[in-house]
Amino acid sequence: MDGLDFLSVLIIAVGLAADCFAVAFSGSISMQRVTTFQISRTALSFGFFQAIMPVLGWLLGRTVVDIIADYDHWIAFALLAFIGGKMIWESFKAESNRPAGTDITKGFTFLIMSVATSIDALAVGLTFAFLEVNIIMASTTIGITAFLLTVIDFLAGRKAGKLMVKRAEAIGGIILIVIGLRILLTHLF
Repeated sequence: MDGLDFLSVLIIAVGLAADCFAVAFSGSISMQRVTTFQISRTALSFGFFQAIMPVLGWLLGRTVVDIIADYDHWIAFALLAFIGGKMIWESFKAESNRPAGTDITKGFTFLIMSVATSIDALAVGLTFAFLEVNIIMASTTIGITAFLLTVIDFLAGRKAGKLMVKRAEAIGGIILIVIGLRILLTHLF
């Protein structure tokens, strides 16, 4: 890499994947049954969005850096708070009126979480444009790291979910909101 060495990009990739890691954990504890297909679908989607967002940011370059930098944390917070609030709300519905657990691996919720966890990667891509980073190597590293950490934590969350069955969905929603708050507060202060 021209502007950053591989180790620096790998550390950035792990930092970016932390949101995927936490979302996979919180989502998997709220699901009563988790299949290999669901884990694979989630890891592929999170990895894909984590890999593509730096490329998009890199392509946008200096033209929108100020706009994105000012609002990326608010967008990520709003999306994660919405999904987290929805999970908490659904956890308190009467047991007979709600499904057996929210499946975070499909539908609109899945798309929102894939995008929300990768918004920071868009901003990193903008930064990469200024540092003359090999964007193909960087985005590949980021995507693979997000994929691997998502799989690992999905499996960990699945095991923890069996221990916290009663209110796992509420706990997962709270974790998402906390992640959103962390993103917001990190950028505000």
